[in-house]
This record gives sequence, structure tokens and C-alpha cells, in this order.
Amino acid sequence: MVTSMHPGPTVITIFGAAGDLTWRKLIPALYNLYLDHWLPDHFAVIGLDRKEMSLDDFHARLRDGVDSFSRRGKTDDATWADFASHLAAYLSVDFADADTYRVLAERLTALDNAWQVQANYIFYQATPPSIVETLIHALGESELTQAGERVRIVMEKPFGRDQASAKHLNQLLTSVFAEAQIYRIDHYLGKETVQNILAFRFANVLFEPIWDRRYIDHVQITMAEQVGVEHRGKYYEETGALRDMVQNHLLQVLCLIAMEPPTSFDANAIRDNTVDVLHAIRPMAPADVHQFAARGQYGTGWIEGENVPAYREEPGVAPESVIETFAAVKLFIDNWRWQDVPWYLRTGKRLQTKISEAVIQFRPVPHQTFPSSAIGSWQPNRLVIHIQPEEGIRLHFQARRPGPQVRLSPVDMHFGYCETFHGTPPEAYETLLLDVMWGDATLFKRNDQVEVSWTAITPILEGWEAVSPDDFPNYQAGTWGPEEAVVLIAQDGRSWVQPSALPKPHEESLDRKHGEAR
Repeated sequence: MVTSMHPGPTVITIFGAAGDLTWRKLIPALYNLYLDHWLPDHFAVIGLDRKEMSLDDFHARLRDGVDSFSRRGKTDDATWADFASHLAAYLSVDFADADTYRVLAERLTALDNAWQVQANYIFYQATPPSIVETLIHALGESELTQAGERVRIVMEKPFGRDQASAKHLNQLLTSVFAEAQIYRIDHYLGKETVQNILAFRFANVLFEPIWDRRYIDHVQITMAEQVGVEHRGKYYEETGALRDMVQNHLLQVLCLIAMEPPTSFDANAIRDNTVDVLHAIRPMAPADVHQFAARGQYGTGWIEGENVPAYREEPGVAPESVIETFAAVKLFIDNWRWQDVPWYLRTGKRLQTKISEAVIQFRPVPHQTFPSSAIGSWQPNRLVIHIQPEEGIRLHFQARRPGPQVRLSPVDMHFGYCETFHGTPPEAYETLLLDVMWGDATLFKRNDQVEVSWTAITPILEGWEAVSPDDFPNYQAGTWGPEEAVVLIAQDGRSWVQPSALPKPHEESLDRKHGEAR
């Protein structure tokens, strides 16, 4: 756990600096950290990519990204000029060429000499998966990794495409870097409400005594997107919803909800407990996958008045593609806390709305005291953790309606991040980039986490690959997915909770206060 405010002197080298991730996420996040006074005085970014580009053109492209995607709005000339002075270089390179790393080493040494310090070197992998192994091999053969723990590498997903490839990539990484130097990023873990799960559970005594199979009936985790695959058709054809979202984001949220209380807020203590959850997920045979998982692919439909194309009509997608754009999974965690409590996970593209939330559904009261005339709209207690678009927590419970007759109605208590703290929370990449600079790995995956998370979904992958779907596309864009997902939960006598957003507060910027400790 980090207690000092500013990280030490830092140079971030972005491999793939001309790409979409750098433009949309990384530089806007760094710009917001700069505005909020979280970056160290000695800070620089070096961009590397295969595309030819001058430093001025690089700056212009990145400014366009900040103007388009920063939560702080458009830049002004003076502020941008000062921030851009930290965007020290753009190098057009061949990632396989040893000279690339010799020139990079010279640039890094020059910055150390100018600052008269030994800076932290962060190597951020923002390249396509096909280039990752080349980068790691080349870094290993250079002298750049020999500066100990002040050298860190950030790995973007996908981290492999199955358990075997994930193990291979882990072996390659750990042959070059120590595990403490490797930061496997999952941007969902940088969201404030996802982190708030830990605070909600372990900083309050209220819910922990009932956080188990005796009181909780089931858990639902939904991550829905309105958008299609857009320009990522080629990538998605190799990935699909199960690999892209379930193996990464949904399982991580499941772990934070299901984990045992850690002995401390130490990174390894928390990650040890999440690994225990993953190990406890009940295995399934590929032949039984139809009982535990449902898949879908979107067809044409209407979203907010616009007619949108089917997945098979998107650029880069095969005309007869059998890749799933929707996945729903039922899992069980075989331990004392969660035995026989079902966990329902679903995710999909071109769904009715963009929303991510976790629903903890409590059991019904053991004996209904009130007459049937009083409980016509009665519902079990429900805790909803809203992850996006508005971040917060909502508790559904029963209350007596005013009037001479006894009538119960469901009501809500809610905590909204923006409403309570009078502003918008930092973007996930802001939190995670700052953690890498601090050397805090709490919110990053360890090698065993990655490998065991593949174990949970490998039987589903194998079962789906063995039998091609004959009904794709099987859900219309703008709906909540295929009928098979409804059946998956209905066969247990349950139904999906209709997602609902928190009330929107007044939009206002939330600055991280200078001098505040983390």
C-alpha cells in the first residue's frame, strides 16, 4: 500500500504509441493526472511504433485524443504546451531490430543524466498480440531490463487465448522479468466502484456476517455494451465475448465479491485470496457446457433510433462467422462460504443499453408475517453494485407505504459516487498508471491468477468449439441477448434482473487534491 503522494522520477516507454489505446486511453489518463498534480516533476513519455511520424505530428495526434476523450474537456494552448514538453520523443522503429533498443537505452540514459537521478522505466505494451513475443525477446536481449525493480513492464490483454498460450507467455515474461516487475492490466479493476467492493465489504461490519450461502440466494454480474465490434472485427474474430470479457473482467469482479477477508491490504494478500476463489470454481465437462453456458451473435436491429448491421456484416468479420458476441455462464464456487450458490455472468455487444453491475440477491424471508394483501409487490432484498456508466451502490428493501392499510413496497437507498463526492471519478487508466509508477501491484493480475482463470472457461471454449452453432445470428441488436440466456437462469426458477442506472447527479469535475495521501 502506497502512502506517499508523488511517484519517483519516471519514464514511460509506449510500444505501439501510434495506436488507438495510446490515443484514446493512455495519454488522456496521463494528461488528467498531470492536471491533478499527481505526476512527478521528472516525468517523460517516449513513443515507439512502426508508423512514420514527426514529433510535432505525434503531439498533434495525442492532443486530438485528449480533446476527444479526457474527462477534463478540451485543452488550452498553454497547459497543453507544458504537458507536451514531457512527451519527449517519438521513434519510428522495427520492434525486432536490436538497434531500436540501443537507441531507446541512449534516450533513457540521457534523461537520467539530465535529471541527475535514476528514473523508473515503465515499458507499456500497447501493440497487437502478434508483436508481444518479439518485444519481450528483444527487451531480454538488450540491457534495458538490468536495472532491477525500477524497471516495470505493463501487459495489456488479451493475455494468451487459452491456458496453454497464457502459460507460455508467463514463462517467456518471467525469463526476462521478475514477477514483481510485471503488471498485467485489467482496466475494470481500476474503476472506483470495483475498488469500492473491497472498502464496502472489509471496512464495514454491516454486511460481512450475512455475506454467504445462508443469506445470499445468487449473484448476477452483467457487463452490457450498446456498441458493436466497430473497427475491431479482425481482433474479435480471434477472441469472442467469452475470452474478451468473461475470462478477464467478469471473473475479476466475481473474485472481489466472493473472496475471503485478506489479512492485510498488501498486494499479494489480496491476490492470494482471489486465486483461492478461482481454484474453487466448480469444474465442468465440455459435454455438459449446454447446461451451464449460452452464447449468441447479434443480427441487425435498432438502437436509439438507428438501424445497425449484424455482426457478420461488420468490417473484418467472416460472412459465416460462428464467433459469439454474447456469453452467459453459470458458475459455482465450491467452498464453505458459497457452496451451491449460483453465479450468473453475462456480457454482450449490441445490447439494449451500456451498463455494468453486480447484483447480490438475498434469500426470501424465512416466514412471511404480513397478509397477502400487503405484499403484492414484495421482492427479496437486493444489493446492486453499479460499475458503469454511473458508479455507486444501491440497496433494495421493503418499507410500509403511508396509509391506514398495511401495504409493503420496495424502496431504495443509494450511494452515488458523483453525488456524494461532487464530481466525476478518475478514469480507470489514471488509477492503474499511477499504481504502476508507485510500484503498487494490488489491482494487477499475478501469473497464477491468469492461468487459473483460463481453467474456469476452458471447458466452455472446448464445448463450443466442438459443436458449431446453427442458429447464428440468434438475437436482435437492441435486445438483451438470445433466448438461451433466459432459459439458462429460468431453469433454476430465477430471472435476470433488469439493469437500471443510478440517478444522474450534476456534472462537476472532481480534482484529486494536491497533498492528499493514498
